[in-house]
Amino acid sequence: MSATAVRSFRILLVEDDPGDTLMITEALADRGFDRELHVAADGVEAMHYLRAPAEPRPDLILLDLNMPRMDGREVLVSIKEDPDLLAIPVVVLTTSEAPADVLRSYSLHANAYVTKPVDFDAFIQALHQIDDFYLGLVRLPG
Repeated sequence: MSATAVRSFRILLVEDDPGDTLMITEALADRGFDRELHVAADGVEAMHYLRAPAEPRPDLILLDLNMPRMDGREVLVSIKEDPDLLAIPVVVLTTSEAPADVLRSYSLHANAYVTKPVDFDAFIQALHQIDDFYLGLVRLPG
């Protein structure tokens, strides 16, 4: 199914940095596809949203690693241990380039690990590539 199909896509962004949240929001809105973006400022807020019966399940989760209260690693464990959530693709989108973070994220069943580029244009391009792949090319559950 392509991202230009009638279906609306839902993305959960778990990000504590307001600047990164703004850039990600604008980069995704700029694409012109039908998508709904929900932002959680930390892992506790993300898990509350994901477990709320009235909230629709996201098609994709963009997850920062380093956040207050409940970090991205803990969120990843919670998602992948929950039978109702484990099929949702999770892309770790973080500033960390540490090999240990990459390995740990994949060992916790992240679907992809992307280091946030420092350059603005490269950052936007990375988001567009994630968007194209997950919402345009691959078949998502549901």
